[in-house]
Formats: sequence, C-alpha cells, structure tokens
Amino acid sequence: MTTIADVEPYGAATGRLILPVGDRSLGALDPAWVTGLLADAGFLLFRGFRTDLEEFTSFVKAHSSRITLDPARSFHGGEVAQKVDAGTVAVGLHLENGNSPFGPDLTWFLCEKAAASGSQTTVCDGYRVWDAASDTAREVFGVKDIMYSRRVEEPKWKAFVSHQTEGRKKLDDITFADMKDLVGGSVSTTLQLNDDGSIHYAYRIGAVHPTLFGSRLSWANSVFGPSYNYEAPRITFADGTEIPEELLSEFRRLTEELTEELDWRDGDVALIDNTRVMHGRREILDTDRTIYNAQSYLDPALLAAVRDGRAQG
Repeated sequence: MTTIADVEPYGAATGRLILPVGDRSLGALDPAWVTGLLADAGFLLFRGFRTDLEEFTSFVKAHSSRITLDPARSFHGGEVAQKVDAGTVAVGLHLENGNSPFGPDLTWFLCEKAAASGSQTTVCDGYRVWDAASDTAREVFGVKDIMYSRRVEEPKWKAFVSHQTEGRKKLDDITFADMKDLVGGSVSTTLQLNDDGSIHYAYRIGAVHPTLFGSRLSWANSVFGPSYNYEAPRITFADGTEIPEELLSEFRRLTEELTEELDWRDGDVALIDNTRVMHGRREILDTDRTIYNAQSYLDPALLAAVRDGRAQG
C-alpha cells in the first residue's frame, strides 16, 4: 500500500499530527484508517493538506452518518461548517453540546486563518484525567451521575429541530411535540414548555463514562464549559444536590495540568473524539482569525471496522 501520509506524535500524550506525502487532498485519506487513528489518539491534527471549505465539508461527510449543529451559529459554504464565534475571552473545557442529550460523536475544526497570537484550541484527554483522579473522586463520580438543566429560547430549539429533521417542517410549524420526538423515550432527559415558547430541559449523564470506541472510562463532560450563546446551565448531581467544591477543585487542577494546545497554522484541520476529549480555547489576543467548526455522528460502518480490527488484533 502506498504511503499517503506521515503520522507523528502531537503533544505530550497520544495525540497525532498527520502530514501529507505527495497527494495533499484530504479525500485521499482512507476514512477507516483515519477512524482507527482517532480511536487510539483521541484527537488528530491534519497539517499541510488542501483544506478549503469544500474539501473540509467532503472530509467530514466521508466519516459521518449525520451532521448536527449549534443553532446559535450560522453555516458557511453549505450545511456542515459553522463559523466559531464565542467572544474573545478564554473558553473552558467542554464536550461539544455535552450539556444536552444531543452531543455529537465527533467535533471538527478548520483553521482558515490562524491568529498571530493567542486563541489556541485546548484539548484534554478524559482518559488521562480519570486515571489521575483521587480514590475519593473516583468513588463519587464512579457511581453518581450529574445533571445539566437550563432554559433554551424558542428560535434556537426550533432551529435545532428543523436541522435534525432535515427541514421537513417550516420553522413556524415546528411544535414542542417535535422536540419531544427527538428526545424519544430517553429517561435521561425531561422537557418542559414555558409560556414564552422557550423550553426547559434537565439532562442526566455520568461525568465519567465509556467512550465511542470502548468501555474504558473517561472523565469527559461540560462541567467547566462555556455558555456564550445560551443561558448558563445549572449543574448538580442527578439528585439535585450540589457537587462539592473540593471535588470540582481537584478536577480543575487535573484538567489544567493535563491540558494541551492546538497551536493553529493556516489550513489546519482537527478531529476530536467528542466522547473522550474535551476542548476549549485560550483568550483571543488577535481577532484577525477565522476558524470553522462542524459536529457529526460517526458512520456506523467505520465504527464497526475499528471494533472488528481490535477484536482480531
């Protein structure tokens, strides 16, 4: 088989840097090969490839069964890439849409133009965080779920329903019943329609949980995450009790110690396992930058290929 890319370590742990050999098209990369790398690495950084919006869109679609979105962002160049706009302050570690029942499997970034300073995307591998946690923290979070609860304005939840249902209904025709249909029979989520058309939801999940690719536990969540375009969620244990500050302080310290940076260059593309690796952002010091984000669900055939390969290996 002809080598079409070099793979090098990136960062202090398992992250990988992918560099082209000859063909600079992202489309030349075998999706099964990319998925296998991601399963081991947690995050991948592609550098030196041809990465305009069209190429990026095709790359995302080649690995995905379905594209999802942040309804507070606008699409660019189709219905995959959304421009990242979250102010200039630093953004805490989180899973994309991790405080809702609609978190994607994969988070993607395209750096069209890198900042001259600051604004590095941060990544933190939840495997490493959980492995370093104290016995007390492991005993608590190993058995107690957490709960996110918040209000979402009517235009935002209706835009999300419209996209998830492929625009089968006009926005004005979308109802609360359509939102409930998306949640389905999940016992982890409760929904309430408010008098002003907004909804309130409560979503229960483990702060530590298995990942897309296996049963190993990862401390991967949005406990320290941002709420730039939304009302900040209330985050408690699932029984409504507060999470002790000493436990939060421990995980603040651990995540700070284990956080790495994606130091962007023009044309870079990043792929992150959104069930294992949290991401955030350093403060933006140079606002003359352009980064796009995409969210998707992994093609089940690619996931099966990775699992089959591991079972045989």
